[in-house]
Formats: sequence, C-alpha cells, structure tokens
Amino acid sequence: MDSENKESLKIIDSFIDNIWLEKGLSKNTLSAYKQDLSNFDDWLKNESLKNADRIKLLDYLAYRLKQGYSSRSTARSLSSLRSFYAFLVSKNIIAENPTTKIDSPKLGHSLPKVLSEEDVEKLINAPNTKEPIGLRDRAMLELLYACGLRISELIGLDILNLNVRQGLVRVTGKGEKERLVPMGEQALDWISDYLSYGRSQFLKENQSSSYLFLSNRGSMMVRQTFWYRIKQYALESGVDKTLSPHTLRHAFATHLLNHGADLRTVQLLLGHTSLSTTQIYTEVARHRMKELHREHHPRG
Repeated sequence: MDSENKESLKIIDSFIDNIWLEKGLSKNTLSAYKQDLSNFDDWLKNESLKNADRIKLLDYLAYRLKQGYSSRSTARSLSSLRSFYAFLVSKNIIAENPTTKIDSPKLGHSLPKVLSEEDVEKLINAPNTKEPIGLRDRAMLELLYACGLRISELIGLDILNLNVRQGLVRVTGKGEKERLVPMGEQALDWISDYLSYGRSQFLKENQSSSYLFLSNRGSMMVRQTFWYRIKQYALESGVDKTLSPHTLRHAFATHLLNHGADLRTVQLLLGHTSLSTTQIYTEVARHRMKELHREHHPRG
C-alpha cells in the first residue's frame, strides 16, 4: 500500500470516528459511509482523496451511473462525500468543499414493493418447523412481520429484550434509539416454541449466548445469511415478487394502514423519526386500492 492510500484510509477512519461521536450513528450507517468513501478512493487509484476536485467528483458520479448504479445509490454516495469533505474543511485539511456546487441525481418517486397478505402467509409458512433451523426461521419471520423490524434489529435482539408476559419486545433502532413494540399472539407462540424446543439445539456443550436468534455456531446470526434464507423460502413457497431485506417491514406498515391503523401509530412502531418517512406507506396503500378497484370493479 502506497503512502497516498495509507493517508486516505487514515483520514476516512478519522471522519468515521468523528461522525460516530457527533451523531451516534449505528454500525450499519457508519459502515455504509465508509464503503462509499472507500469506493471513491479505489476509483481514484493512486490519487489522494483529499486532493480530489469538483471535476474528479463529477467524473466519478458519471462513472457510477454508467456502470448501472441507481440514482438513489449514487445520491447516497454523493451525500457521504459531502459530509466527508465538509469534515476536511472543518479540520482545515482542505480550503473548500469540492461537492458544494454538485447537484444530486434526480430521484424517481419509487414506492416500496409490498407483498400481499396471502404472499406473506406463504413466505412465513415455508420453513420446516420440525427441524430446529426451521423453527428458528419461522419465529424470526413471524417477529419480523409482526413488529415491522429491520433485519439488523431482529438479529441484534437479546433474550432480555423480550417481555413474554406482556407480549412486548424492546428494539434498538437507528441512532441507538429504543422503542417497545407489541409482538402479537402468533409471533409470541412461535417465539415460545423456539425458546422451548429449538434454541438450545444451536448451543454446544458449556456454550452460552444472550442473543435471541442463534447461528449454527451458537453465535449471533449474520444479516446476509438470514436475507439469503428469506429468498430461499420465497422461492420454495412460490412467492415470485421482487424482494428486499425490508420486504416484510414494508408489508407490516402497509397492511396495518390497510386495516385502519393511524399514521402516527405506524410511525412509532417502525421507529421513524419523521412522519414524512412513514407517509410513503399511505401512498402504497392508496396505490394498491386503485389496483384492486381497477381489477374487480365492473366500471374499473
């Protein structure tokens, strides 16, 4: 590794430490920032990250779009670079922020892809619950949908986060913010079965762990592993919709609104700081209602 690369890595680490201290961002968000900056640093090759000018940045953004990266992904990358160069200016490492006069790529107004209630049932019923892995996965899918959790929140749950008697789970979300979410009877039943008959099967002799959901090694599960398993279950159950790690979270919010829940309640359950973030689900619900009307009404 040459001196330019070493310097860039050092500056990136310094920036990540700074935003962690100032904003208290989650590990996943910090990791995304670091990845965005590392990608740009790799593209620069042997040039210094701190010496990149506006032209270089524009060339990089154009390269990303040409490579097929979405406008949304490229806009997020630019946002990371803006914060990074603002940090360099604040530390007097550079005189001007080269991103100041760069516009973000225009984003299309895309709605989250949402599974129907029938498709959710198919997906959740897919694991073979006669086996410990299937029992664990069924409990995870039930909880994911019942509580609208992010996958990172789900796999990070500790047994102590559960209040089985009251049917509540304490969730730590973005920015280390905590919220209490009701589990519902079905999720609670499957969690109880998993705790009684499945969880101990993942622990070796004399091994202990406080994580609720365990990997085959008896440790915390990895996000990518569970996401892969969701895709496998979708395939097995004939759910041929395009999935994302947030698919069941989107379904949770939209189905609640479809059944009459108010927006403020859904916001609290999802752990959204801003109500405007939650409002997109009302649009999804309206969009779905229009589709159903068009499909089933004689004058649709």
